[in-house]
Amino acid sequence: MESTIADVGASAPAHAHPNQFALLKQRRFAPFFWTQFSGAANDNLFKFAFTVMVTYQLQIAWLPPAMAGLVIGALFILPFLLFSATSGQLTDKYDKTTMIRFVKNLEIAIMGIAAVGFYNDNVAILLACTFLMGLHSTLFGPVKFAYLPQVLNERELTGGNGMVEMGTFVAILLGNVVGGLIVAIPEVGRQDVAIACVLLALVGRGIAQFIPSAPATDPGLKVNFNPISETVRNLKLAHENIVVFRSLLGISWMWFFGAVFLSQFPSFAKEVLHGNEQVASLLLVVFSIGIGVGSLLCEVLSRRHVEIGLVPLGAIGMSVFAIDLYFASNAVPQFYVPTTLGLSQFLGFPAHWRVMADLALLSLFAGLYSVPMYALIQLRSQPTHRARIIAANNILNALFMIASSVIAGLLLKFGMTIPQIFLLVGLANAVVAFYIFMLVPEYLLRFIAWIASRMVYRFKVTGDDHIPVEGAAVLVCNHVSFVDAVLLMAASPRPIYFVMDHRIFQVPVLGGLFKLAKAIPIAPRNEDPVAYEAAFEAAAKVLRGGDLLAIFPEGGITRDGTLQEFKGGIMKILERQPVPVIPMALTNLWGSFFSRVEEGGAMVRPFRRGLFNRVGLNVGAPIAPAQVQPAVLQSEVAKLLAAG
Repeated sequence: MESTIADVGASAPAHAHPNQFALLKQRRFAPFFWTQFSGAANDNLFKFAFTVMVTYQLQIAWLPPAMAGLVIGALFILPFLLFSATSGQLTDKYDKTTMIRFVKNLEIAIMGIAAVGFYNDNVAILLACTFLMGLHSTLFGPVKFAYLPQVLNERELTGGNGMVEMGTFVAILLGNVVGGLIVAIPEVGRQDVAIACVLLALVGRGIAQFIPSAPATDPGLKVNFNPISETVRNLKLAHENIVVFRSLLGISWMWFFGAVFLSQFPSFAKEVLHGNEQVASLLLVVFSIGIGVGSLLCEVLSRRHVEIGLVPLGAIGMSVFAIDLYFASNAVPQFYVPTTLGLSQFLGFPAHWRVMADLALLSLFAGLYSVPMYALIQLRSQPTHRARIIAANNILNALFMIASSVIAGLLLKFGMTIPQIFLLVGLANAVVAFYIFMLVPEYLLRFIAWIASRMVYRFKVTGDDHIPVEGAAVLVCNHVSFVDAVLLMAASPRPIYFVMDHRIFQVPVLGGLFKLAKAIPIAPRNEDPVAYEAAFEAAAKVLRGGDLLAIFPEGGITRDGTLQEFKGGIMKILERQPVPVIPMALTNLWGSFFSRVEEGGAMVRPFRRGLFNRVGLNVGAPIAPAQVQPAVLQSEVAKLLAAG
C-alpha cells in the first residue's frame, strides 16, 4: 500500500533535522526535490540547445537568428497565460503526487516528439514542443509550491523553499551549459540532445514514483476551463487576504526586475563589457550562484521561521547593487578599436570583478527577497485553494516578465543604454518596495524586529514551539523596556496585536512604529472610560479573528527590574473570548539602552552595556482559559524569568 505524507511525516518530530540540507535525506522532500530539479534542467537543456541550433547551425528563412530567442521564449511563456488557472484547479482537486506523475509522463511524451524534431532538423516540431514544455511547466508550477506547505511544517518551510529555489536555478544553469555543449558536438550533437532530453525525462519520472501521496485539498472542486473568468476568480480569492495578494504583486515585481537583467546579459556582455559568449555565460553563472546562495541563507537568517523581515533587506540590497552596477559599468575600460575579450582576458581587468560582485550580490539579495514571500503565501493561503492562488501568481509573473521585455525594448529604442536601464530598474525597485511596505506594514515591522533582535541585541528564544502557528491565543509577558513588543514580534512566526499603555504612543519613533503595527491603546478606566472599554472590545475582535494578542499585565514598564503585580485586565479579555494563554518572560533586558535604570530614564547612554547585549525570551506551555488567574500567570512568568 502506498504511503502518504501523514505516514512519512508521522515518525519525524517537528524540525528535528539540523538544517535544510537534511531534508534531502527525507522521503517527503528528497524525491520531490530531484523530480523538480530534473524537470527544470530538461526544460532549459531543450530550450537552449534548440536556440543554439536555429541561431548558429540552421538557416531558416522564416525564423531569422535574431528572432529565434524571442520566439522560443514567447512560446514557452504563452501556456502560463492560457493554462495557469486550470492547472491551479487541477492541483487543488487531485492528489498532488498524482499530478506530478502525470506531468512527468507528459514530459516523456513531449521529449519523444522533440527527439524526432532534433533527428530530422524539424524546427516546426521543436517549436510545438517548446509550447508543450511551457504547458508542462505551467502544470507543475502550482503543484510545486502547493506541495511544500502540505509536507513541511512552519519551521521547515523557509528552508524547503530555499532548497527548491536554489535547485531550480542550479538546474537552469546546468541545463543551459549542458545543452549548449552537447548541441555543439559536430555531426552528432542534435541526436545526442534528443537522447539526453528523453533520458532526463525518464529519470525524472522514475524519481517521481518515490514521492509519497499528498491528498487533494478540495476534491469536490468543479473545474472551470475558462482561463479568463477563472483567473479573475483566483485573484479575488487571493485578495481576500490582503497580505497574500500584495505579496503576489511583490513576487511578480521581482520577476520583472530579474527578467530585465537576464534578458540583457548577452548584449551587456558584448556591448558594454566587450566580452564574448563565454563572458555572457559567466554572468549567468554568477547570477545563478547568487540566487542560490541567497535562497539558502534565508533559513539561517530567519532562525528557521517564515521571516518576512528579510524581504525589505532583500529589496534594499537589490536596489543598492543594481544602482552600483550602473557606476561599475561606467568604470569598465573602453577600447578605441573593436575588441572582444575572452574569459581569461575579461577576468584580468579589476573593473570587471566589481561588475561580477554587483551581479552576485544583487541576485543574492533577490533570493532573500523572494523565498520568504513564497513561504508567506504558502503559509497564509487557505489550503483548499492554495494552488489556485499560486496559479494566479504564475499568470502575474508571466505578465510582468512580458512587460519587462517590452519596456526594456522601448527604452533601448529611445536611446537608453543597458547600464542606464539597470539604474532605472534599481531606482524603480526602491520606489515599488517602499510602496509595498507601506501598504503591508507587516513587512517593515518584521524587518525592524529582525534588525533589533540581531543587530542591537543577541536575542535567544527558548520554548518558541509553544507559540501557536494557527488559532487565537493571548501572550502575556513581563514589561522591561520600550522595545519589548519589537522583540516579541521577532520571536513569533505570526503577526501579534498588542494592547499597550496609551502613553507609549507619544514616544517619538516608537509611537509611530506601534501605530503602524495597529497596537491597541489602553488608558486607565478612571482617566478615559471610553478608551478603556474600546480597548477590550478591540482585543476581543482580534481573538475572534483567530489572531495572536499580547498584553503586559504589569500595566507599565518596571522601574527597578523586578516583576510587578499583574493586573486583572487579562480576566476581562478572557471573559469576552476564552482562548489559551501563553506565558513569556524577557530576560537580561533590564539595564539595556531601551529600559529604565535606577540612575536615569530610558534611551540614555546608548553604550552603557556595550554592543550586541545578550537578551532572551523564555516561552512557557499554554494555560487553559479556565485555569487563568493573575496570580497564577505572575507565578508562571516568574518561573520563566528565573530560568534565565
